[in-house]
Amino acid sequence: MMAILAVATVGTATVGVAQVAPPTPSTPANTAHPDRWPALRSPVRPDPAMERKIDQLIARMSVEQKVGQVVQGDIASITPDDVRRYHLGSVFNGGNSDPGGRYNAPAKDWLALADAFWDASTSDDPKLPRIPAIWGIDAVHGHSNIVGATLFPHNVGLAAMRDPELMRRIGAATAVEMRVTGIDWTFAPTIAVVRDDRWGRTYEGFGETPAIAASYAGPLIEGLQGRIGDRDWLKGPHVIATAKHFLGDGGTRNGRDQGDAQIGEDQLRDLFAPPYEAAINAGVQSIMVSFSSWNGRKMTGNDSLLTGVVKRRWGFDGFLVGDWNAHGQVEGCSTTDCPQAINAGLDIYMAPDSWKGIWQSTLREVQSGAIPMARLDDAVRRVLRVKFRAGIFEAGRPSSRPFAGRYDMLGSPEHRAIARQAVAESLVLLKNAGGLLPLKPGARILVAGDGADDVAKQSGGWTLSWQGTGTKPADFPGATTIWQGIDAAVRAAGGTATHAADGAFSARPDAAIVVFGENPYAEFQGDRSDVAFDDPATTDNLATMKRLRAAGVPVVAVFLSGRPLWVNPYLNAADAFVAAWLPGSEGAGVADALFGARPFRGTLPYSWPKRSDQSPLNVGDAGYDPLFAYGFGLKTGQPGELPRLDERRADGGGDRNTLFARGKATGGRRLLIGAPGQLAANPSPERISQRPADRRAQEDSVRLAWTGAGEATAALVGAPVDLTREANGDVALIIELRVDAGPAAPVTLDGVAVTPRLAALANAKTWGEIAVPLRCLAKTDLGKVTAPFALTTAGTLDVTISAIRFGSPGEGLVDCR
Repeated sequence: MMAILAVATVGTATVGVAQVAPPTPSTPANTAHPDRWPALRSPVRPDPAMERKIDQLIARMSVEQKVGQVVQGDIASITPDDVRRYHLGSVFNGGNSDPGGRYNAPAKDWLALADAFWDASTSDDPKLPRIPAIWGIDAVHGHSNIVGATLFPHNVGLAAMRDPELMRRIGAATAVEMRVTGIDWTFAPTIAVVRDDRWGRTYEGFGETPAIAASYAGPLIEGLQGRIGDRDWLKGPHVIATAKHFLGDGGTRNGRDQGDAQIGEDQLRDLFAPPYEAAINAGVQSIMVSFSSWNGRKMTGNDSLLTGVVKRRWGFDGFLVGDWNAHGQVEGCSTTDCPQAINAGLDIYMAPDSWKGIWQSTLREVQSGAIPMARLDDAVRRVLRVKFRAGIFEAGRPSSRPFAGRYDMLGSPEHRAIARQAVAESLVLLKNAGGLLPLKPGARILVAGDGADDVAKQSGGWTLSWQGTGTKPADFPGATTIWQGIDAAVRAAGGTATHAADGAFSARPDAAIVVFGENPYAEFQGDRSDVAFDDPATTDNLATMKRLRAAGVPVVAVFLSGRPLWVNPYLNAADAFVAAWLPGSEGAGVADALFGARPFRGTLPYSWPKRSDQSPLNVGDAGYDPLFAYGFGLKTGQPGELPRLDERRADGGGDRNTLFARGKATGGRRLLIGAPGQLAANPSPERISQRPADRRAQEDSVRLAWTGAGEATAALVGAPVDLTREANGDVALIIELRVDAGPAAPVTLDGVAVTPRLAALANAKTWGEIAVPLRCLAKTDLGKVTAPFALTTAGTLDVTISAIRFGSPGEGLVDCR
């Protein structure tokens, strides 16, 4: 396909980036033509002796045992005895699944559970061969589920480094820390090419063009797996890697998670396939198939891509694994029954809580011929081939393997040094008026902002929990906040550093560093309607910056985010502005660049928006007009002035998952109250009344009072929304509220009884949450929800509500089971 060269200029930097032509306006088909894709071959030499062993093993296996090899369950829904009884070939843990259900379970508990699953899978059965199970985990920025592990910057920051060799070292360090806990398979790297920054997984991608991901995939996979041909390939200090999510997950319409990439086959191939080609050439052994669709057809059921391209055209001889219950989204399927997926080429169903149902239906369909035995045998062969290559059959219990139990290697000084270097290299300097940076470390420095002393905030999602929320400082032993790094650097040079989140000071500082940004999120909870930064802090970071500058204090803004965002007001209020992304556990790396110990060298992997509604925004697009272009980044000592920027935000933006905030309904919804069937914006207060209330700011909440004169409802009503994706997992409708009186009668939230939780909050006389999992709404058509919040009672009740959102439940969980 003909490439065009897009050239963009910002400030003093000019970059040229090869980019594919824009998609054609015609609606293309959703079936690939494999002969249009590059022809590849597996880089791993055929091993006839191994294949004979696999032949012999398959010949001895029962049908039930074969089916077990293609099904994996989540450790929150499966026991070691289940693995034994159903011959399961693998287990995994989702972002909120941990040993004993504790997000901060110690490393020794992970290793003990790995032993338990291995023991169960290899228990003696004289009639059947022993086939050890493997364990997969989302070690996406280090071994990030484990307390004390090294947390590397997320991919958005690593992409800014443009340092493939450092990526190799990061992969190797991650693999060793995984081996400490006995886990042998990571669901990483994510090699998505992200074309719309409204997508909540933008920080998991390596940029808006395939160039960075293609240059990183090989070194990172070799760091994780080792090099093909080496004795320790997939063994010893190395693990099995996964390239994900195949294909086009970052190209969905409007940046919607698990959405639809509506593009032609040439664009699908040229934009999204190059990183996978690099991964296969590096010997990746697992590829995870995306939740998303291509022109209306789910990837998990697309045989032309899974079998036609990946397996036949590319010669991939490892296995294809699904994503969390993704097979249930294939047309004609459910989470417990989907022959279409395995017939299309899927080799392992990721069936977190549906594993038993999919095991039973797959067995039944193999026996009936709906799934050909040859297809099942091929899937099993691929799983066994990877296990043989990884030495799983000879490795013994996880606790007996190299590095197992070496807990001193979690967050070791060597690994932290790699992460600290990566943090410094990932920083992108966007503004440097008067050459303010680097600062003199011997000066008097004030550190402010809600993100300055918060490891969880600087680490983002996929950190101990799925969304990266619900943690506490003690969960990060050995980690360094940005404030701690600055304090150490300044004290070492004889200066003084003071931390005050609100920027208060008694002695005027020589400079102030204000650290702020997005709160942690993952997957769809980070999806947005625009790319404007909505400061989640209870303190006003922008006001702090303005107040400091008005006092004559030079201000350095350090912005924590998972993507470029419209921050024009903050750019105007700062003398210097640093995009720090999500740096992870080694906040001292930020100080290294701020004070000149390391140079600024990072460049933007994504174009930075000039307007809040400017997404998608990709180099090479028609009318490309960013504030800072792809590839922009000032270097140390380089001045970077900016004219005053427009601070007007476009209408219609915000967080898609916020339903009510700052005293107002969002997304075009209205808060309606009244008797059933008679809801209105301003009804007679006979049954229920509403008035503004304060929590953190004036009129940022609403107070609702039921009189007990009859059944009444308060509801957020708007255009129908599809919550099918949100209900696939543990996502909940979360209400932040205070119960001032009541309840005097049963209360339901969207039909789910919440009376006991309201009563508990009334007794506590404090703010709290109610969280109702969306999966509890079984009687609701989740594809067309017009009232995602409806609170109903016939008795008296007095509540003040400050926020309503979709999210990961913490406190206040109300389960329907």
